[in-house]
Amino acid sequence: MLVEEAKQLVSRYATWVKDRINLRAVGDSAVIATPFLDPHNDEIELYLRKQGDGFVVSDAGETLSDLEDLGLEISTEKRKLHLDQILSGFGVMSDGRELFVRTSEQDFPQRKHNLIQAVLAVHDLYLTGQAHVQHFFTEDVALYLKSKNIAFFRDLKLSGRSGFDHHFDFAFPAQDDRTEGVLVAINNLTRDKTTSTAFSINDVRLARGLQPILAYALVNDVESKPSPDYLDALRNYDIAILRWTEREEALVALAG
Repeated sequence: MLVEEAKQLVSRYATWVKDRINLRAVGDSAVIATPFLDPHNDEIELYLRKQGDGFVVSDAGETLSDLEDLGLEISTEKRKLHLDQILSGFGVMSDGRELFVRTSEQDFPQRKHNLIQAVLAVHDLYLTGQAHVQHFFTEDVALYLKSKNIAFFRDLKLSGRSGFDHHFDFAFPAQDDRTEGVLVAINNLTRDKTTSTAFSINDVRLARGLQPILAYALVNDVESKPSPDYLDALRNYDIAILRWTEREEALVALAG
């Protein structure tokens, strides 16, 4: 009995999807408005055009453009690799702007469905992938330091007086009259991140005693301005604040 009810529910769902697909012509393409929504709760639209004996179905560049507008650019090799992994899982291609599939008339339903799934998965990079966003920001910082010939090494662990090990994104070796330093790349300065960063630095300094260590927090202030209270809290622990929008000025401190 339950199987029969499930069949009816699936049939109703298929009808619901079909009834909410709208079509219109734009140039030499047919625009397919689907019932699936993007992060702005707008319908995801796909563009269908003829190509030889088959078809090309594309998002017309909307997905990657929207990610850029949200502050997540696919601009580094690691980001591109992550995007390629998502797309290849659905058999979807990209020219760096559009996401698209090539299909025959027979394969159109499955290929169109794959493209919709890929669009939704790419949008998830922003919606549910804040860990990826932090990772990407750290990569941007690393690329910037390399471009300015700043000597550093990554992913350093130092022990604190508490006995805990603390992770730091970047470390700068002592050179000549320059003191050893560590840097934390912070994409989103929250209360929790402020507290954990201050504790880590203080704990390590307590363990080192008279052996000094400089500490920097490089804060991403592109999309939103960090809270002055959080910045002051870091400064109270002798952590120098560097802003991503002012990274050229920050370079003076990092260069020693």
